[in-house]
Amino acid sequence: MLTGTGLAASAGLNAYIPLLVMGLLARYSDLIDLPNGWTWLSNGWVLVILGVLLAVEVVADKVPVVDHVNDVVQTVVRPTAGGLAFGAGSSAQTVTVSDPGSFFSSHQWVPVAAGVLIALCVHGVKAVARPVVNVSTAGFGAPVASTVEDIGSVLMSVLAILMPVLVLVGLGFLGWGAVAVVRRRRRRRALAASGAPHSFG
Repeated sequence: MLTGTGLAASAGLNAYIPLLVMGLLARYSDLIDLPNGWTWLSNGWVLVILGVLLAVEVVADKVPVVDHVNDVVQTVVRPTAGGLAFGAGSSAQTVTVSDPGSFFSSHQWVPVAAGVLIALCVHGVKAVARPVVNVSTAGFGAPVASTVEDIGSVLMSVLAILMPVLVLVGLGFLGWGAVAVVRRRRRRRALAASGAPHSFG
């Protein structure tokens, strides 16, 4: 459960990182053993395609305005990737999880649906936060925020596979970030409504 949750949350930040991490680890290490229905993730061509898509995503997400368009497109892609990541990760055998997939044996769609919802929620926070960052920093914060999100996605994916219990810590940080974004938006709206000047930052 924690493995799938961490991977789905990671997909909410970057659709391709958790899928690429799982595929690479399954292909080149013994850290994760993908179930039969998900072995295609470790296929060489799939890994190349994911790598190319990741490169495009990394560049597009760091350019102001373009990042907003990218977030709109990713509204479909990230939840889909989250469903795939949760479905594959929760039923995979990793170094710390022997067989969590048996929990869903009678309802195979449940982990996929859960992954879609988790990734959609994380993506929603990211998509709402980015315009706030862009406006408050005149666009200069976009590359920094995007880089932090990419690093967070990598760390969450690795932790989900190697130390799933630490996924709870990562989710705590995401929750803290969501609260901070909401408060910042409310503060900006209050300033705008009062007509008081406000500075960037």
